[in-house]
Amino acid sequence: MVVLDYKQITRAYAILSPMYDLLFERIFHPGRVAAVQLLGIKPNDLVLEVGIGTGLNLPLYPPDCHLVGIDFSRQMLSKAREKVKEYGMDNVTIQEMDASKLEFPDAHFDHVVATYVISAVPEPVQVLREIKRVCKKNGHIVILNHFKSEHPVVGTLEEFVAPLCARLGFKTDLKLMPVLKEAQLHLEQLHRVNLLNGWSLVRCLNE
Repeated sequence: MVVLDYKQITRAYAILSPMYDLLFERIFHPGRVAAVQLLGIKPNDLVLEVGIGTGLNLPLYPPDCHLVGIDFSRQMLSKAREKVKEYGMDNVTIQEMDASKLEFPDAHFDHVVATYVISAVPEPVQVLREIKRVCKKNGHIVILNHFKSEHPVVGTLEEFVAPLCARLGFKTDLKLMPVLKEAQLHLEQLHRVNLLNGWSLVRCLNE
């Protein structure tokens, strides 16, 4: 499996941040909507979004929840903060943070969501472990991501393009079930979303 490093990712998202919304808002919007809905947010719930990026998910959250969004890319967070101000969302806090070293206490959030993030971090298993740690017992953990296809031809193609995609800041050869197992997350629901059903929408119950 291709390994990412922070320099690659930082450089990639610094370049992408000005055009990120234009490139990815529409094509990935259905998955984003489904991911936030799958959280099952109730009034006054405290929700963590890991890898909030430019804040494309912000309008999807109910106004009566409390949202904390973290990301390590300052350029992306700048865009997210602009949206928070534009939408007048006083229930949202944005913080710069490394997802593999979350600066929150154990069992702090009612639910945690990460959309299009897990294949764009150097240590996906560690990030999932941290997500599990900060989520309350019986809270929902929702992951939306592309994972390596189980189809032999498609999977081989994904391995072939993996080194190139790593330079762009993401992996194409990450397998779903091994990372969940290593992070000790138990699959509750699995849905296929977006173009050609090429992305996995996963919900785990934090037991």
